[in-house]
Amino acid sequence: MLKEVCVENFTMIPDVIARGAGRIELCDNLAVGGTTVSHGVAKKTIEYCQSKNIKVMAMIRPRGGNFIYSIEEIEMMKHDLIHLKRLGTDGVVLGCLNNTGWIDEMAMVTLLELAKGLEVTFHMGFDHIKPEYQFNAIDWLAKHRVHRILTHGGPMDSPIEHNLPRLKEYIDYAAGRIVILPGGGITYKNLPFVAKALNINEAHGTKIVG
Repeated sequence: MLKEVCVENFTMIPDVIARGAGRIELCDNLAVGGTTVSHGVAKKTIEYCQSKNIKVMAMIRPRGGNFIYSIEEIEMMKHDLIHLKRLGTDGVVLGCLNNTGWIDEMAMVTLLELAKGLEVTFHMGFDHIKPEYQFNAIDWLAKHRVHRILTHGGPMDSPIEHNLPRLKEYIDYAAGRIVILPGGGITYKNLPFVAKALNINEAHGTKIVG
């Protein structure tokens, strides 16, 4: 089981790796769901994780709030993505939506072009796509070679255990074309139950290592 640990500063990195983190999602401001970290935090984290053979997935998100971004914000994301790629991140975590509850295809295609050579995770913005569009979104993201989708399977205020049927539907529908990465409320305590119920090989959380 690969345990991806979400951290918002370097201080925690050595400890979570020592406790079994197999991959790091690096972001700032977890209170708003994560934003892009500073140059210094990114540089030190990437260097340290590379020395431990641990991959880093860096958040590309200019602010909290919704996932509908202005032209200026997309430009910020492009600059941050290029910068983090130069620093040596293994991958990026991003997601853009439009005001119809669907993927902002133009923004995503632009960012995915810049992310070539990196792993890409579409973050929990996925859970803000209209439910009736989500299976089509899996198709779109798989077609555009996104590596994984981070999803809670429902509203963030719902326990993940309540969302297992929906998550299983995503996994079955994806059929190996793209990884469905469950997250949001997975801890080292409930991970065995969630992993067995979904038959997954990787999971995401802030408290996923004991």
